Amino acid sequence: MTGVTAHLVFDPLVPWPVLWALAGVTLIMLALALWRGLPGWALRGLGLAALLAALAGPGLQSEDRQNLSDIVILLVDESASQSLGARSDQTRRAVARIEAQVAAIGNTELRVKRIGDGVENTGTLAMTAMSEALAEEPRARVAAVILVSDGRVHDLEMRPDLPAPFHLLLTGEEADWDRRLVVKNVPAFAIIGEEFKLNLRIEDQGRVPGDLPQFAELTIAVDAEQPMTYTVPVGEDLELPVVLPHGGLNVLQFAIAPTPGELTERNNAAVVQINGVRDRLRVLLVSGEPHAGERVWRNLLKSDASVDLVHFTILRPPEKQDGAPVDELSLIAFPTRELFVEKIDQFDLIIFDRYRMRGILPMSYIDNVVRYIREGGTVLVASGPEFGAVDSLYRSPLAEVLPVAPTAQVIEGGFRPKITELGQRHPVTEGLERYAPQGENGEPGWGRWFRVMEVEKLSGQTVMEGPDGAPLLVLDRVGEGRIAVLTSDQAWLWGRGYEGGGPQLELLRRLAHWMLKEPDLEEEALTATAKGDELTITRRTISEDPPGPLVVTGPVSGDATGGAAGEAARVMLDMVQVAPGKFQVVWQAPESGLYRLEQGDLTRMIGVGPASPREFVETIASGEAVAAPQSEGAQPYASVTRLEPGLPDLRQVAEGRPVTGRGWIGITPREAWVTTEVRLATLLPGWAWLLLAAGLTIAAWLIEGRRGAKR
Repeated sequence: MTGVTAHLVFDPLVPWPVLWALAGVTLIMLALALWRGLPGWALRGLGLAALLAALAGPGLQSEDRQNLSDIVILLVDESASQSLGARSDQTRRAVARIEAQVAAIGNTELRVKRIGDGVENTGTLAMTAMSEALAEEPRARVAAVILVSDGRVHDLEMRPDLPAPFHLLLTGEEADWDRRLVVKNVPAFAIIGEEFKLNLRIEDQGRVPGDLPQFAELTIAVDAEQPMTYTVPVGEDLELPVVLPHGGLNVLQFAIAPTPGELTERNNAAVVQINGVRDRLRVLLVSGEPHAGERVWRNLLKSDASVDLVHFTILRPPEKQDGAPVDELSLIAFPTRELFVEKIDQFDLIIFDRYRMRGILPMSYIDNVVRYIREGGTVLVASGPEFGAVDSLYRSPLAEVLPVAPTAQVIEGGFRPKITELGQRHPVTEGLERYAPQGENGEPGWGRWFRVMEVEKLSGQTVMEGPDGAPLLVLDRVGEGRIAVLTSDQAWLWGRGYEGGGPQLELLRRLAHWMLKEPDLEEEALTATAKGDELTITRRTISEDPPGPLVVTGPVSGDATGGAAGEAARVMLDMVQVAPGKFQVVWQAPESGLYRLEQGDLTRMIGVGPASPREFVETIASGEAVAAPQSEGAQPYASVTRLEPGLPDLRQVAEGRPVTGRGWIGITPREAWVTTEVRLATLLPGWAWLLLAAGLTIAAWLIEGRRGAKR
């Protein structure tokens, strides 16, 4: 529709203050004429007014206007909680009804914006979507904003100022009720073997039946193994003591049995992932004699704040004939019984640094060290020339678990330590080359060592070698424990930076964590990380043969947490080698929940998605939060109309009138327009204003002259 409007405009020849001053002078002159009784004062006033009008430059401006249509913004909530019960059908029918009624009103357009789940578990971002929709449209044309939702909006702090009425069409049913499991105070890390608390709560929401049992069956499982079931009360805070069984990722699954009639089972379970870490690494370092490398070992261990180091050095050997008793060969008595009998199991790692059997440690104590290893302890033997002597540790009960036997020969001469083919795949030495520039023949360019003990390998894995393939670092498993032998005492050269040094700190760190059975440094390991719904699965192996297919078992069908009855989906994946001994696959998980990864005898659990999806924290439909006023005493932010009784009609109401009533909601016509053409015409040309002013002035003069002649 189009229309024409006209109005008076001015284009003054002089500034407005000058015109107002002239108008003031004119009024004074008229007042003087009245006071003197001049009969032509009115004509004189009109003449002066004509002069002022000429200076003001009056004109007639006419505009052609194009009327614009009104806009109704319709926000459709399609988040996960809208799939519960009859909400999807209610939403579909409400959208169809609004589309039909807006089309019937005429001169009104509908803008539809659909809202899904927010990324990274941020829930329903309806207010953000509303702000974006308003930014895309002229605010002067918006006649109403309508949101079809269950009212569970998670960005209410982003509510924009609205130029028009806002209506919430509330889905859901008044009889809905739900039971949910809430897990709080979940730490990202926890210390292995130490107890911490998790807070659990089972609560009912909505119109709960009066005969509903106030107890529920709670199932708890760690890494999906050996689930335990407890009967717990509903509506009470529960404190659960937890002790992580192992390092690395621990997956805890909590689930309550579904109750007939509840709105959804999606919030009946929670998957919690906690990384197990060690509090402090307790290390016992026993140095057989002072030597150049002793200080390097000590400095490396003391530089790590997570290491508690107990260090003893034998300063005066018994063969020195000075008559000193063996138990007085140090400034502080060596508490051998306390360390190797009473408290040996408290140490995570024992290091024998160039130690000789000199009668300080009885054979029975070495037997205790062997027991310590077999039952899960770890020992590192850093050897020197004494390893092939008659008082070598190999001449003690420790020989039962040592992976090498000395030949009493010492190989001297400069050489660069080399990672073996097996070591390229072993997590302790894999990739160490990147810690040094490339040297000759493609070998790492780290510094040389000058001595290695000749040994015969009996068992274990040789991950580093010296000249002519001589074993340099040998790792082995004994019972539940582990043992490592370094057949050279020259590692300190790396620590001192000789010829550029080498990765001594990194090597020692990996070696210690491998001996402590950290999952990330196991030779045969299956690990996984989740980023959103994308799983990165890694298999590490020291075998030359590629691993078999990977079997992924997903959540139970129909329940993203794996807590409901049904059949779990299984997927077979092939892994691709990305490095020596390292295979990987990236897989898109179809849904959130707990996944089981299996490859051979290795099993791994990994949770995908949030522990508690925000969309299912509160599932009962409610419009209270959306309709709440933005400030105390203000009007409600939105009108709320339930869809359960029936679909409302759409009416046009004048601004300032009620915008909702029984069975209807209103939109406010904005009557917006846009100017398509502007025309400007002067009222009179300048000469006409001058003639008019002159004529009026002359007429006044003539009238006053005649009256004077009569008198």
